[in-house]
Amino acid sequence: MSIDTQSIEDLLHHTGAKSADTSGQTSTVEAFDEKMKEVRLKEKEVETQLIAQTNKVPYVNLKGFPISPDSLRQVPEEQARALKSVCFLFTGPEIRLASTNPTDPAVKELIYQLQERNKANGGVYQISEESLRVALKAYETLPKIKAIMKGVKITDEELSRFQAQMKSYGDVQGVVKSASITDIITILIAAALQFGTSDIHIEAEEKTIVARFRIDGILQEIASLPHDLWKKIIARVKLISGLKINVVDRPQDGRFTIFLKDGDTDVRVSTIPTAWGESVVMRILKPSAINVEFSQLGYRPLAEKRLVKEIEKPHGMVMTTGPTGSGKTTTLYAILRKLNTSGVKIITLEDPIEYKLAGINQSQIDHAKNYTFGGGLRSILRQDPDVVMVGEIRDLETADVAINAALTGHLMLSTLHTNDAAGAIPRFISMGVKPFLLAPALNAIIGQRLTRKVCAACKEEVQLTPEQLAFVKKVASEIPPASGEIVKPEAEWKFYKGKGCDICNKSGYKGRLGIYEILTMSDEIKGAMSEKISEYEVRELAKKQGMTTMQQDGILKVIDGLTTVEEILRVAGEGA
Repeated sequence: MSIDTQSIEDLLHHTGAKSADTSGQTSTVEAFDEKMKEVRLKEKEVETQLIAQTNKVPYVNLKGFPISPDSLRQVPEEQARALKSVCFLFTGPEIRLASTNPTDPAVKELIYQLQERNKANGGVYQISEESLRVALKAYETLPKIKAIMKGVKITDEELSRFQAQMKSYGDVQGVVKSASITDIITILIAAALQFGTSDIHIEAEEKTIVARFRIDGILQEIASLPHDLWKKIIARVKLISGLKINVVDRPQDGRFTIFLKDGDTDVRVSTIPTAWGESVVMRILKPSAINVEFSQLGYRPLAEKRLVKEIEKPHGMVMTTGPTGSGKTTTLYAILRKLNTSGVKIITLEDPIEYKLAGINQSQIDHAKNYTFGGGLRSILRQDPDVVMVGEIRDLETADVAINAALTGHLMLSTLHTNDAAGAIPRFISMGVKPFLLAPALNAIIGQRLTRKVCAACKEEVQLTPEQLAFVKKVASEIPPASGEIVKPEAEWKFYKGKGCDICNKSGYKGRLGIYEILTMSDEIKGAMSEKISEYEVRELAKKQGMTTMQQDGILKVIDGLTTVEEILRVAGEGA
């Protein structure tokens, strides 16, 4: 449709405007402009109808359409604006979505989610920008709409059906190859739950999309897909996890829930931009992952006894150290459960809260509202807690508040990113903490790693190479007498390895256990504390008082037949 000269003349005649003398006739000109605007809008609607015909989707004009509040509430305003889509009809069994781009994969995913959530029949309609503007304006008449519940509903039947097809890692590729986008994500989640995966990695590469699972701490490539599916896959992931679909140039963090009959499982989602798209990591937060009792953590009996003595003190700091994925959170939660009685008030400050613990007050950091570890810790101390757990000490402000709390009648639990227990003291001092305050505040520092266990179903006795045996002898001989550890006679040593079976997916390993070092503060260490003390000096003093290093703890577990020399070398290295 176009506006010709005759149309303009007709408009001029209709509004009473004269082409020769329009000056001073403001109201007439305004009326003319309004009519011109109306004509342009009608022209746009005709164009939109043609687009709808081309795309083979139905068309609707929402100007004057009575959109109910229940309909609007199906899609949060922020999401509606991002996708340029609104729900304009919802009757219960029927749901309709209107969009300026109904062929967009993200819009298709949205209507699928709405249908699944409401168990309704649905469809997507083409609308113009003017219809969208009118519909979005309707949100102003509603109270602030909260975000819709994000999640993936996987039925137990679906789970069983997919898992029956995936007995090993290699089977996943065949199952996802011919699946729909929605099913691809469901299949990956089903496989992750079946294989005991902690993280799902989906990465865009130049020609393919690679899916990898982290199982027992090791990444395993599971499947690859054509790169042209990337936009649909990332739209699906972002939609269910509450991320902005149109944001691709900066990191985002979200979360969704897997709903199953035997209990819900939360999934934490992280995306970052990469050269060929984005990298997605989905961390599966299974409640069972942290349902480990303190006695099940795997401490040596004498080391456990020393640690229990420190955590049962009414005040002081107990720190856990190690890299990401070394089990620090599991250790802290096991300690909290041991301390959690009706007579003890426990408050945590976490970023984010990954697992919910009954009987404990858990508080979530919110940087957008300036609720930081340092500021939050000050507020927590006004709540009169007995035990406080801070997710991580990252800066001097948090460290100062934590140390002062430990010195004034509170038991503080937290984590620090250092390689081992001895490195925690120089790290605190490098932050700016005063040694004379740190010395009396610290009770114990736990250094830890997670190592894979030999698969019990296929373990068999093996002979070590001469080099491996020499390494075991050297490390075992260096265990300090003050530790009280009794090493088995060499004649009784037996070493095991898994030969690989269906249960461990041919890896020879199934499950993980911790290796630890526990540094308790002796008078010698406190006396040596200064701004110049080194990690080496702290470690040597700790050994003299009987600390067993992580590597030594690992070798003792190798001698006990629980893990392998290769695993100890992988996670703890060759140095003592």
